[in-house]
Amino acid sequence: MQHKVIDAKDVVIRFAGDSGDGMQLTGSLFADMSAIYGNELSTFPDYPAEIRAPHGTVSGVSGFQVHFGSCHVTTPGDFCDLLVAMNPAALKSNAKWLKRTAMVLIDEDTFDAEGLKRAGFTTDDPVSELGIGDRTIIFAPITTLTEESLKDSGLDLKAVHKCKNMFTLGMASFIYSRPVEYVYGYLERKFGKKHPELVAPNKKVVTDGYNYAANIQAIPNTYTIAPANLQKGRYRNITGNQAVAWGFIAASEKSGRPLFCGSYPITPATGILEELAIHKYLGVTTMQAEDEIAGICTAIGAAYAGDLAVTTTSGPGLSLKSEALGLAVMTELPLVVVDVQRAGPSTGIPTKTEQTDLAQVLYGRNGECPVAVVAAHSPAHCFDAAFTAAKIALEHMMPVVLLSEGFLGNGSEPWRIPSMKDYPEIRPPYATAADSPFRPFERTPETMVRKWAFPGTKGLEHRVGGLEKNHAGVLSSDPLNHEIMVRERAEKVEHLADVIPALEVDGSASGRLLVVGWGGTYGHILSAIHEVRDSGKEVSHVHFDYISPLPKNTEEVLSGFDRILVCELNSGQFADYLRAKFPGHCYLQCNKVQGQPFLVQELVDAIEKALQ
Repeated sequence: MQHKVIDAKDVVIRFAGDSGDGMQLTGSLFADMSAIYGNELSTFPDYPAEIRAPHGTVSGVSGFQVHFGSCHVTTPGDFCDLLVAMNPAALKSNAKWLKRTAMVLIDEDTFDAEGLKRAGFTTDDPVSELGIGDRTIIFAPITTLTEESLKDSGLDLKAVHKCKNMFTLGMASFIYSRPVEYVYGYLERKFGKKHPELVAPNKKVVTDGYNYAANIQAIPNTYTIAPANLQKGRYRNITGNQAVAWGFIAASEKSGRPLFCGSYPITPATGILEELAIHKYLGVTTMQAEDEIAGICTAIGAAYAGDLAVTTTSGPGLSLKSEALGLAVMTELPLVVVDVQRAGPSTGIPTKTEQTDLAQVLYGRNGECPVAVVAAHSPAHCFDAAFTAAKIALEHMMPVVLLSEGFLGNGSEPWRIPSMKDYPEIRPPYATAADSPFRPFERTPETMVRKWAFPGTKGLEHRVGGLEKNHAGVLSSDPLNHEIMVRERAEKVEHLADVIPALEVDGSASGRLLVVGWGGTYGHILSAIHEVRDSGKEVSHVHFDYISPLPKNTEEVLSGFDRILVCELNSGQFADYLRAKFPGHCYLQCNKVQGQPFLVQELVDAIEKALQ
């Protein structure tokens, strides 16, 4: 068989195995290698929903998908060019994602009778049973080869088996011409100080995996993927949760206010709290609270004391925070609540992504209780979204909900590290001695924003709380005063439309069809739009990063089109929101509630159907 080296525009790899097989680390390292090499990329970690599912079962499979290329990459990819299956369950659960031209790398040592039975196979021929015999299947004794590679390492058998993922990483690095020197550097950084005895064995097994792939005849082709033509600058690979944390730190720097995060750990938002906890040297204070209510209440207290206050959660935690979020609305204090959405209701499927919290964010509180809502649309954009949410909260004295998603929080992409001089200053409306005697709910007429006075400042003494007050901060149950205060709090949110950017239409400003999205559907919709346009059809696209209030030109944009197709990972919550705000348009829906992102092909099919 003649070996070929093929120049590829983009490639999708899916690493899959048991929870303990190190697939998340393997995928992350491969993604980081590709980022350093200069490729554009998008990743999709796919965790099992159970904390420790039975070993070898489909429910316990952990996956990590990497899409990298020399072209513009906006999604983790629908189907994969290479599937690494560390056991039969990984093969069974992921065979449906194989391209017709895909290669499958299998650890044949795990494909014994017991492994096949645990995975639910009914025959001893899983390839035929799955109908994937037309793909390139490479059975490699990865467990045995790893044991042979490390037989003189001094490691026990359990530790040796933990290195299997490094062997497969070496093989994948050969197939796709990746520089393994980055992996060596990672191993030295990770183990060099505390476990130096692990550095050399892991390096050796990566090298042996690379060399094994280079010498067997079963791999028909290898591939080169040129660096992408990226904008000049310094880049790093970043997850959405990291980006949110750093966006808050940047806002803290620009505002001059210390940053406080009070949170209770919850999947998939915990990474934000963990990331912030690392950066105490930047003036960040974090508190892991005993529950969700304590998390937001400590943040409200910090906001009262003068901090940029944030709390992080997911859908179930947001439910618990709802009463205290109403308190933040009533007290008009700057607070950012991050909701990294996951599949629900209730506990749902904790590790799977959805956009099903929108209605809760907009309406899920007692009383007339409007809040500003901002949505991130990609892992890198999470930085700007967090910065913007903090700027709105601090300058307009209000709580802001920042919507992210599990797909964004855990996913990653290259991020061009910005210069802080390119970001605007944040100027909170501080009260001064000239405001004494202080009337805490007296407002600037143009924006309805009240001033921020810190406790202990002479002449600015005041109280806040959940009971209604008048402009002087005195408790009041007067009906007319209550109506005035309710209206003014709502007007303050609506005035944000004067400062947020207008919608920008991708494509013609009028036509037959406008495709609408919000949040993490951005990359998938963009890819689908390009595919439909490449087939000769005309379609326009607009994406909402600001949800409450909506941009001022929303009605103008919608009015230019015969039909509006709203694509979202729920049963139609944003479509219903638009119908309520702007009735009279022809709204169509493309919805998915499977705990998984859209496939680009699903969106292409929906767009083409809407165009008919």
